[in-house]
Amino acid sequence: MSETGFRIFNQAFSAGAELTYAVLLTAFFKPFLTGQGRKWRKPLIVFSVYMLFEIVCNWAALPQGAFGLLLMAMLLAVSRWIGLEKPSVFLLTLLYFNARISSGLMVQSLYFIVERSVPCRLEPPEAVFLRAALLVTLFLLSHAALLAVMLYALQRQTRKQGMTLHGWELCYLALVPAAGILFGQVISRILVEFKDGVLLQLYERHPAFLAVMPVLALLFYAGAWLTIAFQQGMAALREEQATHYMEYQQTQAIRARIHEAEQFYTRIRELKHEMRGHLTNIKGLARSGEYASLEDYIAKMDDSISGFALTLQTGNPVTDVIVNDTRRRCLDLGVRFQAEFHYPDPGAYDAFDVGIILQNLLQNAVEACGKVDEGERFIALAGKRRGRFFLIEVKNSFAGEVVFGRDGLPVTTKQEDASMHGIGLANVRREAEKYMGELELKAVQREFSAAVLLQERSGA
Repeated sequence: MSETGFRIFNQAFSAGAELTYAVLLTAFFKPFLTGQGRKWRKPLIVFSVYMLFEIVCNWAALPQGAFGLLLMAMLLAVSRWIGLEKPSVFLLTLLYFNARISSGLMVQSLYFIVERSVPCRLEPPEAVFLRAALLVTLFLLSHAALLAVMLYALQRQTRKQGMTLHGWELCYLALVPAAGILFGQVISRILVEFKDGVLLQLYERHPAFLAVMPVLALLFYAGAWLTIAFQQGMAALREEQATHYMEYQQTQAIRARIHEAEQFYTRIRELKHEMRGHLTNIKGLARSGEYASLEDYIAKMDDSISGFALTLQTGNPVTDVIVNDTRRRCLDLGVRFQAEFHYPDPGAYDAFDVGIILQNLLQNAVEACGKVDEGERFIALAGKRRGRFFLIEVKNSFAGEVVFGRDGLPVTTKQEDASMHGIGLANVRREAEKYMGELELKAVQREFSAAVLLQERSGA
């Protein structure tokens, strides 16, 4: 390879290297870019931002550290257009550069060994240029391959569970990758030095660093990976605790409502026994001609009986109370409520399980209708048995936009005590899975639909 050819190769190599790193960054970000729109638009923004700042930094001869800071600042600025929150952009950028620097230090040791292993002949010059071109190409390919593997491992672990990054949690996750980046920046300053016109390499002066440096780089990378895994484990534990707490609260509420229902039906039976005495009194007042007293007596009876009326009968005391409570709430909010719910045969399905499903679906529907303009609010409940299957469906009006997460459930927009919200439908799905069933959610125009299909247990 001639000197001119080597210069051309060097320019092409620099462009190819930055193009490779831009592609790897884009591929790392791509699974996290959510939202509507064309699938290629958001990754293209990330790719374009990287290439733009690489060109600017090369033109201005800025150091690599400044390039990383500027790139992060620009990605934070365009976070709205790529569909990511700023804390997520901050963390993903740190993880990328930590992996890039760590993999670079590991490959650098390998490159030093290979460079010393390949004999260097001073003549002809073409052989020297060719050797240098082959070595740097090997370095780039090795670095890109290792970096791709490391980024994939980070990406896969980070996507296992959605993370909500706030305050100290973000600081905790960013601590190790930030330390790894600073470590890499310091080491890059001392790997190669010129002293009195002589080139000094760290590995030549201290051969032990050939083994120590890759291990330290791997530890910084592994620390970042393990920090994410630990945080996700803690988040899953908190979510599980919140779920069990909500299930306990719902079970206790249903038990209380069952007790109220039992008292209600007991009072109904007592009232039936009292009716004979009431009829005797009515006949006596009618025979004596005391019609004014008779009218007052009947009015008092009507008042006492009206308090025991259940407008909707579902066939089970638990679902009776839940459905009628929802009906009363809808009357207060001006929501049109329609129910065609018939509880299946006793024994096929547990009343507690069906009650939890109904309570969560109807509660979500009532909350959604509270945000809709009056006159457009409606809730439709249906529950029918079809062979060995029982279908529960709730439709309601809603306002705004429904965004579904990776788990297929709507993403909650509640900010207060967010850890306790957004798990109602997860509870419904879990109850459905007890009966080898499923939960299907749809949002079409201004109507939200939740359908739960339960299968009768074989032992029922």
